[in-house]
Amino acid sequence: MIFTMLKIIIPTMNAEATLAQTLISISGASISGASVMVVDGGSGDSTPSIARELGASVVEGAPGRGRQLAHGANLAIKKNEAKWILFIHADSVLSPDWMVSVTKFMNDPANKMRGAYFRLAFSTTSNGAKRVAGLANWRAKTFGLPYGDQGLLISTEHYQKIGGFNQGMNLMEDVDMVRRIGKKNLVCLNAVITTSPVRYLRGGWWARPMRNLVCLLLYYVGANQETLKRIYK
Repeated sequence: MIFTMLKIIIPTMNAEATLAQTLISISGASISGASVMVVDGGSGDSTPSIARELGASVVEGAPGRGRQLAHGANLAIKKNEAKWILFIHADSVLSPDWMVSVTKFMNDPANKMRGAYFRLAFSTTSNGAKRVAGLANWRAKTFGLPYGDQGLLISTEHYQKIGGFNQGMNLMEDVDMVRRIGKKNLVCLNAVITTSPVRYLRGGWWARPMRNLVCLLLYYVGANQETLKRIYK
């Protein structure tokens, strides 16, 4: 199994509690030629040192997930380090079979102008977690709206063609991106990405999704980033 210049990009901000597990879950990729870039937005904890110890390169970027994702992608493209980019969050763990699914997708010429995402799960087996994950996977399939915690695999050619991540967006940058890719060009990979339930444990398995939905609706009607940020928190 050989990756064709795959760059895995992870935006971070004070992610020391979860980053090691994320990096360990993708550690096998380096054997097959992929590389990992952590784009740190100014962490005050040990995030950068954890990343380096586990083999990732670390670059500094202005805080804000949209800016960090765009910065990492732009660097990888400028240095000709990638033909494909996989964006994942720093609190996500990929299932052991992820490399098989990613390789299959990249090796199909029909996918050069498509994007792919993973099935979502949470690292808890509560009924609330199962419900939220099920709804997220349904939303992604039905409306073509996977969120960033489901990852995004895209060729650099396609990424550049559609304009990349919007650097002015700290929220809904993932929705903005997949809308430009388009539902018909989004594929669900046959692998699972397991994410941390912390936001939902803190905000509630009912209240947090409702808050996310309000943010999504406000985004669609053109609300500015400050308004979205106040509601998201």
